[in-house]
Amino acid sequence: MTIKTYMQSLGTAAREASRDLARASSATKNKALIAIAKQLDSQRNVVLAANKLDMDNGRSNGLNDALLDRLELDDVRVDAMIEGLQQVAELPDPVGEMTDLGARPSGIKLAKMRVPLGVIGIIYESRPNVTIDAASLCLKSGNATILRGGSEAIESNQAIAQCIKLGLADAGLPENAVQVINTTDRAAVGELITMTDFVDVIIPRGGKGLIERISADARVPVIKHLDGNCHVYIDDAADLDKAVAIAVNAKTHRYGVCNAMESLLIAQSVAAKALPLIAEIYAEKSVEMRGCANSRQILPSILAASDSDWSEEYLAPIVAIKVVAGIDEAIEHINTHSSQHTESIITEDSANGQRFIAEVDSSSVMINASTRFADGFEYGLGAEIGISTDKIHARGPVGLEGLTSQKWVVFGDGQIRQ
Repeated sequence: MTIKTYMQSLGTAAREASRDLARASSATKNKALIAIAKQLDSQRNVVLAANKLDMDNGRSNGLNDALLDRLELDDVRVDAMIEGLQQVAELPDPVGEMTDLGARPSGIKLAKMRVPLGVIGIIYESRPNVTIDAASLCLKSGNATILRGGSEAIESNQAIAQCIKLGLADAGLPENAVQVINTTDRAAVGELITMTDFVDVIIPRGGKGLIERISADARVPVIKHLDGNCHVYIDDAADLDKAVAIAVNAKTHRYGVCNAMESLLIAQSVAAKALPLIAEIYAEKSVEMRGCANSRQILPSILAASDSDWSEEYLAPIVAIKVVAGIDEAIEHINTHSSQHTESIITEDSANGQRFIAEVDSSSVMINASTRFADGFEYGLGAEIGISTDKIHARGPVGLEGLTSQKWVVFGDGQIRQ
């Protein structure tokens, strides 16, 4: 069977399964999630043995320590996957929710009803736990899904896929509601992202190279973000204790995550007082500071920032620092250089805070909070399938509601249009 034929067979099966899922009750979907959790627990040794094969192959193929860490499963991580399934089962089901109910002069009544997207293709790297995360969120939101994990996790993902199939069957749902591609051939990705007859949305999760390739080649709509160049702006009216705590947390809580702060902007009127306090803590934590000319007058020992630093996602203990005249320059700088992920203003001036959240064009905008809160779990979504910086129906952390759309429904009683 050719890759094209194989992928079209997956697409056909997924489209058929999506119709069954769209009419499945919340109770049935929850039953499937719990059944998958039980299968994962009972098949734990099989999954861990498969993961050991992937780990051995990864070491032989020279995977670096960071990738091996993402790839590795143990009892703790399997337990976390099981807990994640149980948590998704407890989340409210968005499908079928009615909003904006109203009446028209003609006598008809209108509402918007939340419905599944249909078939979702998800392409990801390294972490086999994403197989469970993606499957559970798609299942609960009534979507069939085709999953393409990284080639380094092929054995782990196939073992997890078997647990998912058995759990779906236990709940009386079609096994093809969740399909994990069983080939490492990259041509499969090319087919998946162009199968407009079968796939409604593509969600890539991985490095910038993967997402750029998907975005460039896909014919199916893509929910994505490329970079996480997040900013914190310390305003003239900032509480300096809050400013220092947030600037440190946003940068140093974790370095290799998309919601870490990469650029610190600070109003000129408070820079001389605040920057030394922040820089002292950065230095203790071995954060490399790259600053503009004005910030280097205050902190002479830091490196000079280049033009490229203002648009950089470091994912490392490095920060770009710029002194700005005030909120106008801060907003202009952010809207010019930001990746539209997450930005925060530190201020006690409510008018400046309102200006910032109204005028900064990013998927999450905050007042007096660390950018590290831009996360599905922290937003109360239970989990997330990714972050969207696109201006489509889903923006920011994408949870269950982001995997649905809305359609108009009309209730009449024999009305005809005159």
